[in-house]
Amino acid sequence: MALSIPLSLLDLTRVHKDEPAAEGIARSVRLARTADRLGYHRLWFAEHHNAPTIASSATALMIQHVAAQTENLRVGAGGVMLPNHSPLVIAEQFGMLETLYPGRIDLGLGRAPGTDGATMRALRRDGREADRFPHDVLELHGYLSGHSLIAGVNAYPGAGTQVPLYILGSSLFGAQLAAQFGLPYAFASHFAPAALNDAARIYRETFDPGGPLASPEAKPHFIAAVNVIAADDTSTALDQRRQAEDGWLQAFLGRGQSLSPEDLRAVRGHPQAQQILGMLDRTVVGTQSDVVGGLEALVGEVQADELILVNLAVAEEHQHRTLELLAPAAAS
Repeated sequence: MALSIPLSLLDLTRVHKDEPAAEGIARSVRLARTADRLGYHRLWFAEHHNAPTIASSATALMIQHVAAQTENLRVGAGGVMLPNHSPLVIAEQFGMLETLYPGRIDLGLGRAPGTDGATMRALRRDGREADRFPHDVLELHGYLSGHSLIAGVNAYPGAGTQVPLYILGSSLFGAQLAAQFGLPYAFASHFAPAALNDAARIYRETFDPGGPLASPEAKPHFIAAVNVIAADDTSTALDQRRQAEDGWLQAFLGRGQSLSPEDLRAVRGHPQAQQILGMLDRTVVGTQSDVVGGLEALVGEVQADELILVNLAVAEEHQHRTLELLAPAAAS
């Protein structure tokens, strides 16, 4: 039943309504321990701001917290929104993480703000920082490789740690940049499915093994993100999917107010709601065989070298069961 490529995880450290952020963080730690035990390849946390249901805004701190409580799992950012930060500060943070947990740290990089316009301004962004993203990636790599682009400025710790970089994206820009630089690329098809096939094709067709950031043995490495829910029976999986979809509709349509179950049923058929739920088109739900088969089909469709799973189950027990049913160690 196991797939032949690495399976990894993306965790948003979700916080449920009326619970403290500490509980969402503790839940992520418990899931990380399960993933570590079951042989998943890597676990990434995403940077979001001004989102009451997401507790991973201080991404480097979340990575440190989880790395300290796991043993084998690679832990990293999926991703750090680099235009929000100084490349030097990120090099220092991830250089410290690599120093503390050698060989286990990843650094995925995105160019979106990870938030709304008002919060973007609170982050001291004016909207033009994304234009510097390619140069900022080069500057960051210089610090981590020990070959700083700015004379006399180095990252301590960080210099020479060679923390591996990944370009993240939900459009063709990231695919082109990753290929140009000779870096691995992860596509956010878990919420932006429309451009997945084109991004995979363009990345492979234009990949430059001699790119400025390519390793000596560089070759394309395409990671596709996909939402999953696996359960022992189909009805449980579908019920968890329905709850997850209700959560999405609440987040996008609630406007700060709670929608009742009746409200959610009423809006579900509206075009705006259907557009929102369309963001979840790359979702595979069902029994173990159903989901493994769906993931195999996705791998074949885009020639993925790795899948990063977004566990869409709502209840914690079903989150752990999803990990157990899809784990690399669950092949028997």
